[in-house]
Amino acid sequence: MLRLTDIKLSLDHSEDQLRAAIIDRLGVDDGALLRYTLIRRAVDARKRSAIALIYTLDIELANESVVLKNNNKNKYLSISPDTGYRFVAHAPEGVACSGRQRPIVIGSGPCGLFAGLLLAQMGFRPIILERGKIVRERTQDTWGLWRKSVLNPESNVQFGEGGAGTFSDGKLYSQIKDPRFLGRKVLTEFVKAGAPEEILYVSKPHIGTFRLVGVVEAMRETIQSLGGEFRFQSKVADIAIENGQVRGVTLAGGETMATDHVVCAVGHSARDTFRMLHERGVYLEVKPFSIGFRIEHPQSLIDRARYGNYAGHKLLGAADYKLVHHCTNGRSVYSFCMCPGGTVVAATSETGRVVTNGMSQYSRNERNANAGVVVGITPKDFSITPKNLSQTPEDFSGDVLAGIAFQRHWESRAFEAGGGNYCAPAQRVGDFLARRASTALGEVMPSYTPGVRMTDLSACLPDYAVAAIREALPAFDKQIKGFAMDDAVLTGVETRTSSPLRIKRNAAYESTNTRGLYPAGEGAGYAGGILSAAVDGIKVAEAVALSMMNTGMVRNA
Repeated sequence: MLRLTDIKLSLDHSEDQLRAAIIDRLGVDDGALLRYTLIRRAVDARKRSAIALIYTLDIELANESVVLKNNNKNKYLSISPDTGYRFVAHAPEGVACSGRQRPIVIGSGPCGLFAGLLLAQMGFRPIILERGKIVRERTQDTWGLWRKSVLNPESNVQFGEGGAGTFSDGKLYSQIKDPRFLGRKVLTEFVKAGAPEEILYVSKPHIGTFRLVGVVEAMRETIQSLGGEFRFQSKVADIAIENGQVRGVTLAGGETMATDHVVCAVGHSARDTFRMLHERGVYLEVKPFSIGFRIEHPQSLIDRARYGNYAGHKLLGAADYKLVHHCTNGRSVYSFCMCPGGTVVAATSETGRVVTNGMSQYSRNERNANAGVVVGITPKDFSITPKNLSQTPEDFSGDVLAGIAFQRHWESRAFEAGGGNYCAPAQRVGDFLARRASTALGEVMPSYTPGVRMTDLSACLPDYAVAAIREALPAFDKQIKGFAMDDAVLTGVETRTSSPLRIKRNAAYESTNTRGLYPAGEGAGYAGGILSAAVDGIKVAEAVALSMMNTGMVRNA
């Protein structure tokens, strides 16, 4: 099999034209091309007047060795890489992992699910503990906040089967280095679980919330069929550590579970878990993250700006964007988690706070586009004294959990500005730039539920963040005409872009000072999105399996 890259064709090409382009690139007869498989289809929209598709394909030829020799100077042709996944370990045949031998995975988001799946596929019968509910019950609780302003702190956008990624755009692409093609393993497992097959080849694959629900359920059933066990509404309240070695966990109800291997895949909002780990002496360190607002535009505006006359083409779908601006005050502002044809969602997991995020369905056919417009925050910002941070009486310095306190402060501000009932504070972009409070909406109707309260958002973020966003919006307008339109809507606040801390680990994926504890995924500071979190779950599962084999944890029952 050979890999052929950079085949460029018009949007409306036929299959015959694709085949002809392959034959022409290789300089072979039609009969020599036996078959081809689509590996990647990307959109080249650099010229709106001539948008094209670019293909990468695996091809099978009747005389591959001859063609490869004749094309030895063709930089677009090579031997296809082996992208198949190979397990690093297997529980020995006839072995039944039980008791302390069974690994425990805390959390059932993308990282926890794939850690559990890989451990189950290798025969180690993992136990997955999830503080929230199964995905369909969790969906009902989430709608309870969105429709009735009733928050369940243990079952919401952040907590429950599937993790925070379930209520998102379902993006499945990442910029991580992936020499072992673990991302391919993730996508393949998603397809087996019911995701559309196109995620294997489109350049920016996504699933969407409704489809993710079914995928998550199917993955749970697979893990259970392989001997894994799920326990929902099972919050881990404590972890037992003896002489630097994990010995088990204690659930909120008082039950203890013995184990020497714990995968900590709790997500970026498990603030009480982070505090518990800190109190138990697990090494944590602060890390940067970002805060800002959600911005909404008519999706049609973004489509026209990105695709011109091709807007609405069936192969293009709803257009996205990725923007960044480096401000004169030294801050960087960038678009985050852009959701084409989606909605802004209430994403808090704590009472008395407002948090926003974005979500899209697979169809991406809602009227608005939305994205986070966020500003980079560094640990130095947590130690600003009250006199320099005039909008807050709190001093966030001197604690590894300072980033959490910082987030909470602005989330509480947003709750108050929204009216204290989980409505979100909002402002028209024109008013925000003119430094005046909004009193009414314009053309763009915000999608956030329970609803919005028009106000002045400048009280909902630090002064330097507000100044940076005010500078960035007109700069973004130069790249996407209409981005700074008066009637676009800003909704606050976006604070949970990533974990505010890192649970530091070594080369064996274990905590640097706690053996048997495997920090994993976004909450531990090692991923940023569904795909990268799932890949990290695979790596950590491999490390756990190798540890169990090498230390003799797995014995004949």
